Amino acid sequence: MTVVLGLAGCGATQAAAPVHQAKLQPPTTTTTPPPELPQGGRTVFPQYRVVSYYGTGGTAALGVLGQGTPEEAAEAVDKAAQGFATPDRKVQPAMEFIATVADGYPGPDGAYSHQVAEEKVQEYLDVARKHHQLFILDVQPGRTDFMDVVQPYRDLLAQPDVGLALDAEWRMDPGEVPGTVIGHVGTPEVNQVLDWVAGLTKDANLPQKVVVLHMFRASMIPDLPSIAQHPELALVQHLDGFGGVETKMDIYHAIADPRRFHMGFKLFYKQDEPLLGPKDVLAMQPQPEFVSYQ
Repeated sequence: MTVVLGLAGCGATQAAAPVHQAKLQPPTTTTTPPPELPQGGRTVFPQYRVVSYYGTGGTAALGVLGQGTPEEAAEAVDKAAQGFATPDRKVQPAMEFIATVADGYPGPDGAYSHQVAEEKVQEYLDVARKHHQLFILDVQPGRTDFMDVVQPYRDLLAQPDVGLALDAEWRMDPGEVPGTVIGHVGTPEVNQVLDWVAGLTKDANLPQKVVVLHMFRASMIPDLPSIAQHPELALVQHLDGFGGVETKMDIYHAIADPRRFHMGFKLFYKQDEPLLGPKDVLAMQPQPEFVSYQ
């Protein structure tokens, strides 16, 4: 009799163990949203009308921003801005801080201007951020080229809530002294700054950056139509002059022709005769999109 023995493990077929496959999860990705303006969005105009206080820290001699403490200034800006809200636009309060101040004397480097201490600039910037306000660096270059004056503020301008103002009144030619003549600046110099700021804004994926061109005579920026436009910049041609209403309106309309950019208008608490209220300003044509107080 033949006996057949089954030998386990010696060539016998075994049932395969069940395979448990883990469900594959997509890799986790964290997308950081692009930075926005202090009150939201990435485009300044026409979403907002900017209302600003102008001056520098520690003194009221150069503008209303320097009256009282930074906190008091921020609260005053917020209050002043309320009257400029319209159904089609929100207001964006701002501080326009003179970071480079023109001087009537040469100083150690012969620039006829000086930088305000970084600590003072940062103090006002911190308060502006607390109130969700824009912060605009105003530069009065004296005998220095605008580009040379602006570049030291690169780190500040690389932040989403910091804009720039070029004050042509205080751009002196060789031999000129601030306060004795009215300055001016050529288009190539302005365009060099605008190209640089636009590139900085684009590279850092920042929201649109306000850039103000101060003037109260067409001769201060004589070739306005040749100023380069950049989608990264919200450019403002801004009437920076005081006096009677009729005179200011005449100058405003003269500066608006040619109208290349967004219009700005400055109100002087002490020198204007009389001081226009928000309703008066909003009734102007073209309507200002940037309003500042000094």
